[in-house]
Amino acid sequence: MTDRTYFAPTGGHPGQEQLLTDRAVFTDAYAVIPRGTMRDIVTSFLPHWADMRAWVIARPMTGFAETFSHYIMEVQPGGGSDRPETDPQAEAVLFVVDGAVTLTIGDAPHVMEPGGYAYLPPGCNWTLHNHAGPAARFHWIRKAYEPAPDIPAPDPFVTNERDIAPTPMPGTEGRWATTRFVDPADMRHDMHVTIVTFQPGAVIPFAETHVMEHGLYVLEGKAVYRLNQDWVEVEAGDYMWLRAFCPQACYAGGPGPFRYLLYKDVNRHMPLKLSRR
Repeated sequence: MTDRTYFAPTGGHPGQEQLLTDRAVFTDAYAVIPRGTMRDIVTSFLPHWADMRAWVIARPMTGFAETFSHYIMEVQPGGGSDRPETDPQAEAVLFVVDGAVTLTIGDAPHVMEPGGYAYLPPGCNWTLHNHAGPAARFHWIRKAYEPAPDIPAPDPFVTNERDIAPTPMPGTEGRWATTRFVDPADMRHDMHVTIVTFQPGAVIPFAETHVMEHGLYVLEGKAVYRLNQDWVEVEAGDYMWLRAFCPQACYAGGPGPFRYLLYKDVNRHMPLKLSRR
């Protein structure tokens, strides 16, 4: 696989001469968070982390998307955490887009560079530090794990996108493909985080309408995305947040590939009560 580039926010502030108008939108069915909104003023800090900040771009909200949170983490040289996760029920996926971090699972260290992907099950003993410098940036997707009777929780693993061949969608001759880090038939997993790639001119040729919630972070390229009844232009660094059953489709206009990191919840029965378990 050729080297990939991944957009990563760097913060800062726009000048006072800039127009207020932007592409940010929040509706009952979807939200679009453009890359230009990820400024210094909207970052947060987290307990038990040092020399870091985070852009929180999705969180569970009643009546919207309820299953996951999505952070973009920025860790300075020497920063990190020996106690990164405070919720014993939380599982996580990490995806590195800039710099390098050392993820230690138990006693095993893993140096993760751009394209690096890690799955961390609930209760996993892990730490993360930036020993290499300069600043490292990575996505951190968290979900409360939903166990299934007589099925164990998944094992942790670390890999890199470059080591996984994308799976072409049927009938597309590779113009639309998905990099899958987990076997879709593995019932231990209750969420999938994948990378979807469209070559210039490729499309989702129907309005997908389904129960899965989505977070889509554009890693590379640009496209026009159909969200509910609207066509929205998106580019590298933008984030799309979709509640269940929001119709969606896409047209990749080029000139290069259009690629995004995709979260969806899968492989579990639907709760039959209004409140989440």
